[in-house]
Amino acid sequence: MFEHIRNFCIIAHIDHGKSTLADRMIQVTNTISDREMTDQVLDSMDLEREKGVTIKASAVRMNYTAEDGNTYQLNLIDTPGHVDFGYEVSRALNACEGALLVVDASQGMEAQTIANLYLALEADLEIIPVINKIDMISAQPDEVAEQIGNLIGTPKEDILRISAKEGRNVIEVLEAVVKHVPPPKGDLDAPPRALVFDSHYDSFKGVVAYVRMVDGILQKSDDLQMIATGVDFRPVEIGVFAPQLKATGEIRAGEVGYIATGLKTVSESRVGDTVTLKAKTLPPALPGYKEVKPMVFAGIYPVEGEDYLDLKEALEKLQLNDASLVFEAETSQALNFGFRCGFLGMFHMEIIQERLEREYDLDIIITAPSVEYEVVLKSGETIRVGSPAALPDENSIEEIREPWMEIQVFTPTEYYGAVMDMTTKRRGVYLSEEYASSDRVQLNFEIPLSELIVDFFDVLKSRSRGYASLDYHFKEYRAEDLTRLEILVNGEPVDALASIVHKEHAYHRGQALITKLKDLIPRQLFVVPIQASASNRVISRANVKALRKDVLAKCYGGDVTRKRKLLEKQKKGKKRMKMVGSVEIPQEAFLAVLKLGDD
Repeated sequence: MFEHIRNFCIIAHIDHGKSTLADRMIQVTNTISDREMTDQVLDSMDLEREKGVTIKASAVRMNYTAEDGNTYQLNLIDTPGHVDFGYEVSRALNACEGALLVVDASQGMEAQTIANLYLALEADLEIIPVINKIDMISAQPDEVAEQIGNLIGTPKEDILRISAKEGRNVIEVLEAVVKHVPPPKGDLDAPPRALVFDSHYDSFKGVVAYVRMVDGILQKSDDLQMIATGVDFRPVEIGVFAPQLKATGEIRAGEVGYIATGLKTVSESRVGDTVTLKAKTLPPALPGYKEVKPMVFAGIYPVEGEDYLDLKEALEKLQLNDASLVFEAETSQALNFGFRCGFLGMFHMEIIQERLEREYDLDIIITAPSVEYEVVLKSGETIRVGSPAALPDENSIEEIREPWMEIQVFTPTEYYGAVMDMTTKRRGVYLSEEYASSDRVQLNFEIPLSELIVDFFDVLKSRSRGYASLDYHFKEYRAEDLTRLEILVNGEPVDALASIVHKEHAYHRGQALITKLKDLIPRQLFVVPIQASASNRVISRANVKALRKDVLAKCYGGDVTRKRKLLEKQKKGKKRMKMVGSVEIPQEAFLAVLKLGDD
């Protein structure tokens, strides 16, 4: 019944050739005609093509006639490779029985590849290792094969070596999928259950849920229900990926396809949910569903106040395609009306920012990212705070807990010292190390998320000349000695520049920020004091000098009292101006908070 179906995915680090291999497979199986073929055919967004990164999971059904003469239905689920989209990856893995582990022949194993490999092993998938880019001058397939062998125990000679770019040995990969990936298990006669592993919004069909059928059969005429969200609906369309949506009217156990639900918000069809027939007694939900939890928070404000409604509309539309984006309205003294947004990580935040600017043509200001803290008040109440401005008065706080992460840094051994130095400077705690081969080491640390989100990844890349890679996951909340660092411009606190920092680092961060802001804030006709304040005392101060108008220019000699009179008049004017004058703070000042790390 299922012996000619194979469901598999590709696990790879960014830029290791995952999308290129998918292209070659689609070409070899004639799924798309040569006329319609483009590079990165499964990456439909311009951003994905430009950055060379898969952002959204996608799927394609291929029919392949193997060497044994049988025609197999191969369902490839293309997963994101970036650490920020780890939950989507884990759901996609649950929809498969096998995984291709694609490793670059010149760069070897990377931290995110290993993290996704462990997820695949936890999901009990059959792993087929593949070494890609053997056509490159810098390729070292033997060394990489040894690394993979040490990690998963596959003999070196059994590891496939391919060039996806040239199409070399791609047929062998398809044959390995047919031979080694087990067919799906399921019961056609059981109540239907389908796992939602991704979704997108279509303006005509509503939310389109990408599903893997585990049991039973779903048809277009059925009344369906989401078990976790409790939403019921009649599908608009049911079909498969070819790779465009192709209506078939039904999907059966073991197959991968889509259900156009007609629902109007992606939050009603969440990744990891189970679709079944609407009934009084529902079958048990498929395991593994959880709410996606944002880790990084930042304020997004329109540069022009009248764009506020356009920004709100743009965020609502983006949320239709990306259920992991959360936002709520907030106001800032410096920036007026905007939104507090929650993201999965810094890369996710960067993608949302780019999409707002490109797809919706908006000019926006993004405040310094912060994390969500747990604040225990003296009354015993525990609250969560995602913005420094929302932190209660220090006298009412018992303790502040911040999120700590477990990170794995995978690096050549020559950069061991540089990685150790930068991590310990950022309050990182060394745990252990593991050697995948004689020249590559995996270092395990614990580090506060607030130290990780700003520029840790950029600094890691520059310290290791691009060779080190990073994976991270949440560990726990820990009580730390934290305080709010406030910036006052002309005596007024600027909430968008505030941050929550460790008390030990408050003085140095305050001083560094004041030094930067002094150069960035434009000069006025009056002196503008800039101060950093922590724990209710000023810890650093600098003045932006006043622009001077030469009021004595018209005095050619004459009595000194006349000159004094003019200077006194100017002094009074400046004093009055200082009381009513407002200081415009440029976008670069808000970005300065992001660039305080060491280089």
